[in-house]
Amino acid sequence: MKSKKLSIIKSFLVMTILGTFFITGCKKIERSDELNIGYFNNITHSQALLMKSEGILEEKLGEDVSINWTAFNAGPMEVEALLSGSIDIGFIGPVPALTAGSISEGEIKVLAGVSKGGSVLVKRKGTDINSAADLAGKIVAVPQLGNTQHLCLLDILERAKLKTDTDGGNVAVVAISNADVGNAMSRGDIDAAIVPEPWGATLLENGAKLVLDYDEICYEGDYDVAVVVVRNSFLEHNPDIVRTFLDAHRQMTDELNSRKKECMQRVNNEINEATGKLLNDSVITDAYGRIGFYAEYNMASMDLFLELIKKNEIVKKVPEEVNYYVNNFE
Repeated sequence: MKSKKLSIIKSFLVMTILGTFFITGCKKIERSDELNIGYFNNITHSQALLMKSEGILEEKLGEDVSINWTAFNAGPMEVEALLSGSIDIGFIGPVPALTAGSISEGEIKVLAGVSKGGSVLVKRKGTDINSAADLAGKIVAVPQLGNTQHLCLLDILERAKLKTDTDGGNVAVVAISNADVGNAMSRGDIDAAIVPEPWGATLLENGAKLVLDYDEICYEGDYDVAVVVVRNSFLEHNPDIVRTFLDAHRQMTDELNSRKKECMQRVNNEINEATGKLLNDSVITDAYGRIGFYAEYNMASMDLFLELIKKNEIVKKVPEEVNYYVNNFE
């Protein structure tokens, strides 16, 4: 039996997003003179930060298309914006992406990959956790219930033959924002946390200890931590804009892989400009060492996340025969 609190949270998120979709999403008038992009100020969304800071899309699309960037702090907020039609293309985690695709019955589709790996399981200093099996009886934090790291944790627990306390087991899972995990560990409120980069590197620099590295979380590190999604109706009406976006996205991906050190600094500067916080060189170097940048997603990891969405009822009823991906688009 799922906990009442978790069920209420899931129901609220889904109903809010679903209501937004049916009230406004279908009424969006397509405009070929505007491209609205959602993203996070996070290094796992580095291609977006580079495109935004360098104006590459403005250069490629010219003055006839207005580019609007909107930063989000959480996947459900960006999903709501996609379903309402206020965002056309979004950089987002794979679980929110597939959740949006399920709720919209295929209106929101995965267009491309962005980054892989980039999540770690860490413990507070002095805690007797050396493997996933040692999480029994412990309190583990995730950034948000129903997000990518949460579902990765549920998969880790299943492989270790453990269950959460809401599912008859003895592992307590709590949602704590990434920025607050360090303080929660210092107070002893939690024993461990699974977090995305650069939060993992930040926690490790401040005394936390590594339990599972990025390549031990899922698929030996070849799991998607961010993807690009697009509204299918926008794609159908504006294929040239989407094609140009993809060209820029691939260009930035290649640049990240060929000139990583230089790109790291440019991304760090963009995060600093947006948030007022510059990451330490040691933190950003450590964090980038756990992230791979690819314009293609790993279908196997996406299929796993979809199965976890179904199994854990992130969406109450996943529709059958929904196409979650943009196919054969070049």
